[in-house]
Amino acid sequence: MNARGRGRIAKRLPVRIFGIAHMETERVSPARGRGWTLALVRRSLNASPRIAAAAALALMSLCPGVADAGEYYLRGGIGLDWSGDAAFTDIDCASTVPAALYGCGRDRDGVLRRSFGDFGKTAVLEFGLGYVPGGTMRYELMVEHRPHYSFEGRANFLAPDRQQSVAADITSVSGMLAAFADFPEFASRGRTTITPYVGAGAGAVRNRIGGTTMTFPTTTTSVRGGSRTDLAWMVTVGLTMPLNEQLGLDMAWRYTDLGEVHTGRGEGGVHWHDGSRDPIPLDLAPTQARIRSHGLRVSLRYSF
Repeated sequence: MNARGRGRIAKRLPVRIFGIAHMETERVSPARGRGWTLALVRRSLNASPRIAAAAALALMSLCPGVADAGEYYLRGGIGLDWSGDAAFTDIDCASTVPAALYGCGRDRDGVLRRSFGDFGKTAVLEFGLGYVPGGTMRYELMVEHRPHYSFEGRANFLAPDRQQSVAADITSVSGMLAAFADFPEFASRGRTTITPYVGAGAGAVRNRIGGTTMTFPTTTTSVRGGSRTDLAWMVTVGLTMPLNEQLGLDMAWRYTDLGEVHTGRGEGGVHWHDGSRDPIPLDLAPTQARIRSHGLRVSLRYSF
């Protein structure tokens, strides 16, 4: 809070919002109803994170102007994600029109036919708009863009020693609503205040895959690209260090499940490397793979 609100300033109270010191002002308003409401919000926010969030949201919906008791922030940062193992499989291995890419057969080890590998690593750009009602909780609407996942793997159609590499490029854009709980701050050796936190969020993601290329000893099979909107979620742990009254440095580890990516239907084909035969067009059914990753984030949070 600052002096621009209505009512005269009675006193100033030092508070800390995610490790950044602020001066909060308590006001004496001609309208006693508004002062009573603000006092109730502050007491509720100090009770426990769960009760604080419910009380704050309820009072904000009923009482105009209560949002002045909180604080908003903008956050922007970069990161690097590493994907876990992934496998492209048929959505319906028994499909004939269009034709399933892998089919319901198994390789010599008894594993269903598939392409197994990973999506590698990718840079991440992220932006967030957050609200801090008080106490230990804060809430954020966050958007993340992963511009370049590259799937690299192997199919298991042929004997293990035969060439059967698979490659495709993927992009992903996600939007989530996240909640964070800040723990009590502590001072490092250099007397810098550090605030640890945990968080979780859920939302939607749009995954887009380009054409997939499957390279065999004498032929190359092409699979159409596609896009899919799916459920996404994440969990995170991190630290915040204040740089000044309004700016904080945020560092975090994050695990993210980005749902599934699907190849497109139809427009596939088989091409012979030596050109001895004409390409064969294929009407292919879509395949699927799940994207899971973990990574590091570095961002700046500006409070206003």
